[in-house]
Amino acid sequence: MRARIALRAVLLGAAMSVATAAPPTAPESPPVAAQKPHAVPSPFGAREDPWYWLRDDQRKDPQMLAYLEAENAWHAKLMAPLAPLQQKLYDEIVGRLKQDDASVPVRHRGYWYYTRYETGQQYPIHARRKGSTSAPEEILIDGNARAAGHGFYQLAALEVSDDGRWLAFAEDTVGRRQYTIRFKDLTTGELLPETLENVEAMAAWAGDDATLVYIRKDPVTLLGDKVYKHVRGTPVERDSLVYAQDDDSFYLSVAKSKTDRFIFINAQSTISSEVRYADAHDSRLEFKVAIARERDHEYDLQDLGDRFVLRTNWQAKNFRIVDVPIAKVSDRTAWRDVIPHRTDAFVGEFDVFDDWLVVEERSGGLQKLRLHGWRNGRDFLVDAPDPTYVMGIGSNLETTSTTLRYSYSSPTTPTTTYDYSFADGKRELRKRDPVLGDFDSAHYVAEFRYATARDGTKVPVSLLYRKGTKLDGTAPLYQYAYGSYGLTSEPSFRSGILSLVDRGFVYAIAHIRGGEEMGRAWYEDGKLQRKRNTFTDFIDVTHFLVAEKIADPKRVFGMGGSAGGLLMGAIANLAPDDYRALVAHVPFVDVVTTMLDESIPLTTNEYDEWGNPAASKAIYDYMLSYSPYDNVARKAYPAMLVTSGLWDSQVQYWEPAKWVAKLRALKSDDRPLLLRTNMEAGHGGKSGRFERYREVAEEYAFVLWQAGIDR
Repeated sequence: MRARIALRAVLLGAAMSVATAAPPTAPESPPVAAQKPHAVPSPFGAREDPWYWLRDDQRKDPQMLAYLEAENAWHAKLMAPLAPLQQKLYDEIVGRLKQDDASVPVRHRGYWYYTRYETGQQYPIHARRKGSTSAPEEILIDGNARAAGHGFYQLAALEVSDDGRWLAFAEDTVGRRQYTIRFKDLTTGELLPETLENVEAMAAWAGDDATLVYIRKDPVTLLGDKVYKHVRGTPVERDSLVYAQDDDSFYLSVAKSKTDRFIFINAQSTISSEVRYADAHDSRLEFKVAIARERDHEYDLQDLGDRFVLRTNWQAKNFRIVDVPIAKVSDRTAWRDVIPHRTDAFVGEFDVFDDWLVVEERSGGLQKLRLHGWRNGRDFLVDAPDPTYVMGIGSNLETTSTTLRYSYSSPTTPTTTYDYSFADGKRELRKRDPVLGDFDSAHYVAEFRYATARDGTKVPVSLLYRKGTKLDGTAPLYQYAYGSYGLTSEPSFRSGILSLVDRGFVYAIAHIRGGEEMGRAWYEDGKLQRKRNTFTDFIDVTHFLVAEKIADPKRVFGMGGSAGGLLMGAIANLAPDDYRALVAHVPFVDVVTTMLDESIPLTTNEYDEWGNPAASKAIYDYMLSYSPYDNVARKAYPAMLVTSGLWDSQVQYWEPAKWVAKLRALKSDDRPLLLRTNMEAGHGGKSGRFERYREVAEEYAFVLWQAGIDR
């Protein structure tokens, strides 16, 4: 049972006893964490970390838990006056939601699969209909029933066997992403007694409808490092090892190919990949290496007929698409360019059909869809009507399909599902996510601009504001970014943000370096020894928006999560006077200490993202120069709302806890500093759609409070 220690307002030192009963009144002052001597060793000298004691891998230490609960109590006290506003925001956000909504069905192996929600329910229901969309409904999994009795619940990796009878699904009831795979007989509705514990949320059925290929996690690092095959109905102890990954800078994934012919094992590091493939219908499941791994070569592939279609960055920084006979996949002289490399366009995810290739292509900071005909040679982009937007390949599960399912969204256009006919080019609107209430896209303006960074680089910015908002330097600004791992911050529709925009805010997405909005070089210019570009780009976008009178310089707000929380921590140190308040969700802020510790999940896998501080003094010093925790100083900081999850496996809870403790000890201002730790959740926060909206409402209430807006 998880220890729950009573609230305590102030922790003055290690020698103090810990209260065991809740205080009768709210705390009068913010908690002060004890400081205890501790040296963090490195090859280049030790660093003192007096709040290191807040780390407890077992999450049971009474004094640590008391401190987190005391921070939660302080957060509750300061947010209490905002409860009416927070409820109003929550009602607005939920009021825009069509609660009994459903996805567009997708056909696969004779069934139509879809997901739906029921009014008032937190979790989706996964269902299917046989033969046609009007056939009787068959419920695969009701997430609400499965979540009953759990403080946290996540359902993932629903995999149906080829014969349509057996379902394998993964569940997490803690939030630490250590999943359990269970089995269900879809003909009887019976749950099988066998379970696969501490696994990744992915699996693939072999062609015999009895064998499941899955990945076990290391219990300490939580890296998925071993692939096993399990035969349904047999003891787990008999599962046989298929592949073991001995390089802990790589992580593994498994998947069934779209054609059902192969099972793939993909080993991926930050900068390299290696794919193994096996005939899904061969009981031996003998995996072959497609292309042996080598540093700086990334690739992925799909099969189509007698060939592989391959996305590769070999001699192509922005990637290209080639095809090659399966038997010659490793022979690069046999590769034939289909989508050649371009310096002005990044080739992203792709999908294969019998007659067409579809590619997500990014150029000018925006993601588009390119269609290429295998037989007719036609090659073109799908049209988009908005100045800033995102297109994405949807769920297309059969290569024989004559239509492409894709999604489209923009800051003013709710997510829309289209079917595009390959035969005549006609586009059928299948669904536009409903937005209830008085929403009208004509009342909003989306823009796409470029800010100039201090080194002359043009940084894209997507903007959203309500028509009639005065761009005269008086509008509050809510600026978001991520800027790591080559992940893009898409300018998609977010109904929740309307609650700020309708109150006069300008919402900005800064497409800063470290993402891949402008191609591979954009990512490489924001990682490792160039990571500081990520932070200065964000600051320079702020300066641009203020100079253009889009934003009130006294009411600029920043928000980011995870690696985006690192961004918030960095700008708090670098430019505290430029921001009225910052929101940092599950922030990665103790960069050097974490990256020195190989026992922490994800550390070794991310040396090529942040650097290995033990490798050289130059790397150590550079990482130390921006690590938010290490650079907290005696000065004034913006107001801050910081969130964390006790069971977070991606950013350990003690990073934000230590950061807030150090800020409390050193900052010279009296602006609010709030830390809320969810004691029953992990990296993604609370589970359940309504619980997530409550967290969004809390965030917006905090921002409005700091903006001086009380309505």
